[in-house]
Amino acid sequence: MPRTTALPYVRCMDETQRWGAPWRPERRTGRFTGPPAPGALRNRGPGLGAAILAGFIQVAGANNLADDGEVFVTLNGWWYALLLAGPIALIWRRRFPLTVFLVAAAASLGFATVAQPSWIYAVAPGAALFGLAKKGRPLAAIVGGSTAYVLYVLVCGMFADPLGLAAGAHANLRSLLLLALAVALTIFLGSAAKARSEHFAEMMKVRAERERAQEEQERRQASEERLRIARELHDVLGHHLSLINVQAGVGLHLMDNRPEQAREALTAIKTASAEALREVRNVLGVLRTEDEAAPRQPALGMSRLDDLTADAGLPVTTKVTGDERELPPEVDRAAYRIVQEALTNVRRHAGPGATASVGVDYLPTALHLAIRNDGPAVRHDEPDDKGGGSGIGGMRARAESLGGTLEAGPVDGGFLVSVLLPVAAEEDEE
Repeated sequence: MPRTTALPYVRCMDETQRWGAPWRPERRTGRFTGPPAPGALRNRGPGLGAAILAGFIQVAGANNLADDGEVFVTLNGWWYALLLAGPIALIWRRRFPLTVFLVAAAASLGFATVAQPSWIYAVAPGAALFGLAKKGRPLAAIVGGSTAYVLYVLVCGMFADPLGLAAGAHANLRSLLLLALAVALTIFLGSAAKARSEHFAEMMKVRAERERAQEEQERRQASEERLRIARELHDVLGHHLSLINVQAGVGLHLMDNRPEQAREALTAIKTASAEALREVRNVLGVLRTEDEAAPRQPALGMSRLDDLTADAGLPVTTKVTGDERELPPEVDRAAYRIVQEALTNVRRHAGPGATASVGVDYLPTALHLAIRNDGPAVRHDEPDDKGGGSGIGGMRARAESLGGTLEAGPVDGGFLVSVLLPVAAEEDEE
């Protein structure tokens, strides 16, 4: 049945009249749920199907027994009412399972006193006993089934002659054994059906929990990816815009007196802005559509350290020690970004004429970075260390996300940033 979201309360009133219960909003989503499925209504409503089927089998079967001479009385309205009492009681078997079983068993036992032993007139009590066990009441099913069986043994077996029953209505050993087996099997099948339905419900619950966990994981991964993109954009824009700002100030200062040097500053601004645009495209490359071409710019990493130091906007010396090797992509990118952010801080906060040095040491199981400026102590870095997502705080978060450490502080005549990033040791090649 289609849902109408524009008028939920009007629809709710309509469904109240049809199904007897209003739609209720879900607690998590607040949306209105639809009416119960037809299968659910059958499970909750009266069991007319089972009642009609059981009544037909018992009445038709009793007529066949009477035609074969296995019913020892003339079937009239009283006996047909007795045959239909159990099936009619099945209508309420879901609300009163034990009472329905007792009524059906008593009606079948009454008819058994005038007919040859047969399963034909025991369909209703069998269905009621199965429903009682399926309801999760095995003790009541065992007690009720055993009581009905004992009464049948007493009435149609031990006291059949004193009660004046016809010889054909006496219960023999074969019928007693078959009845005992049928009672036990019915209780077992009902309990098995109950266990199966509980297992199915548990499976559905586990599946729903797994789907919710998967959705939560996807949301968390998307959030982490957004955070990574934001951090990358901060590094790119912070570095290049700081460089553009410095070069623009130099160009304005030298425009009148030294126009040739001002031209060099403008050229540096153009180069830095073009590099910033390329890196922004690379960072946002994960958001491109499937038919969009992949970026052609090389991935950012320590292989581009020379380009980074050359465009730093201040004199930078680089020293690399240890055996250079290819780093894991996440470590390679993080190392590049940390050096970039450290040089940006030097350019932003150090005094005029400051220089910087970058030391890269390839250790057997780690990568060590040391970025130091030789100008005045960088006092303006302290707020960045306390803040989150920028400056020293951003570099430390990036290092710690890879299991590394970062130490930063003033040293004699400058400021030092020391970073240690763990790298898996390479296996020896034969």
